[in-house]
Amino acid sequence: MWDGAVNHIEVQALAPISNKKEMGESIENVVKKLQAKKLYRTLFYKAFSDSTITGQHLLKALAQFQLTLISAGSKYDQVKKGKDSFTEQEQKGYEIFKRNCNSCHQEPLFSSYQFAANGLPMDSYLKDQGRFGITKQPKNNQMFKIPSLRNLSYSYPYMHDGRFTRLSQVVNHYTNGIQQNSKVSKELRKKIILTDNEKVDLIAFLLTLNDREFVKNQNFQFPKEILLSSEGK
Repeated sequence: MWDGAVNHIEVQALAPISNKKEMGESIENVVKKLQAKKLYRTLFYKAFSDSTITGQHLLKALAQFQLTLISAGSKYDQVKKGKDSFTEQEQKGYEIFKRNCNSCHQEPLFSSYQFAANGLPMDSYLKDQGRFGITKQPKNNQMFKIPSLRNLSYSYPYMHDGRFTRLSQVVNHYTNGIQQNSKVSKELRKKIILTDNEKVDLIAFLLTLNDREFVKNQNFQFPKEILLSSEGK
């Protein structure tokens, strides 16, 4: 979670399932709907030798599936394996990235998975205080988990509240939009100066982190067979 509210993958799903602004469901009702589908009863039997679906098995199944979602086939990955090479522009962008971004978005996962305040002005509607909402410690005010930069083309809108829709807006924030205060992470207290060409080069590198084969992998997509009328009970 952006605020670090959940620290175990097997219980993480409970938050979006029950949150009124997300699924607005109960784990009991989700189990009931799964139990009504022959396909899922069969799949749960194969996984747990028990066709009676339980909340515990549901959460375990979700967690195990998520653990298979490993993206490691981007152009960046191929370059690191010696199977491809950056263009001149991508290489320039990579050097810019290493000078200005790598302290927080550390390779190869492109995140330190720590919490940081990046100088965004607080959204007047959401008034999201980030990690502070969990710890109640003033030092954590407006601190959010540092996200991975992998597959950025597919993960917009950007920032914890989705205020930016384009990578160029994100780059412009870090060069011209940071609101300096005592909470801003030390890595961002020195102004990042980039020319327009350097910004384009940086984005060119960031696009090498896209793993299209992973994103389009049919094995990870919605099982359309459960929509067939013949599936039944």
